Formats: sequence, structure tokens, C-alpha cells
Amino acid sequence: MNHDRQSQRTIEINTRLVTTGVVLTAAGAVVAWAGMAIAAAAVAAAGRRLIRDMDVPPTQQAAMKWRRAKEASRAGMQAWQSTSDAQG
Repeated sequence: MNHDRQSQRTIEINTRLVTTGVVLTAAGAVVAWAGMAIAAAAVAAAGRRLIRDMDVPPTQQAAMKWRRAKEASRAGMQAWQSTSDAQG
């Protein structure tokens, strides 16, 4: 008989507290998302200003570096071939 009483116990949850917790969590999430959006907008604006104020646009910088890398690769390959030709 004592076993039957123990198995019939249920957990009593205060639904007002659970609801309040859910509402506060949702409100905190909304505030966090708003903060992240504001921070992202500030970083994006700073990036746009930085690019706008550059002397050489990033696309031209990338093209110049790509050209240099190709030339360096070609020079290295020619040096390797001339060394192997001289040894062989």
C-alpha cells in the first residue's frame, strides 16, 4: 500500500514561473538579436568607408598580387629547370 502512494506522486510545476521564464528568455533573445544587428551594421559601414578611402581598390590589389604570384611561380620553375638541365 505504501508503494502505491509513492508511484502516484506527480511533479507540481508553477506554470506562472515557467511562463515568466519563457517570456524573459524571448525578450532577451530579441534584445540580443537587435544588438548583433546594430553591431553588424556598424562593422559593415566601417568596412565600406575603409574600402572607399583606399588608394588602390581591393580588386586591383588582388589582380596585382595574382600577377606577382604567377611571375614568381614562373621564375621558380625556370630556375628549377635550368638547374636540372645543368646537372643532367
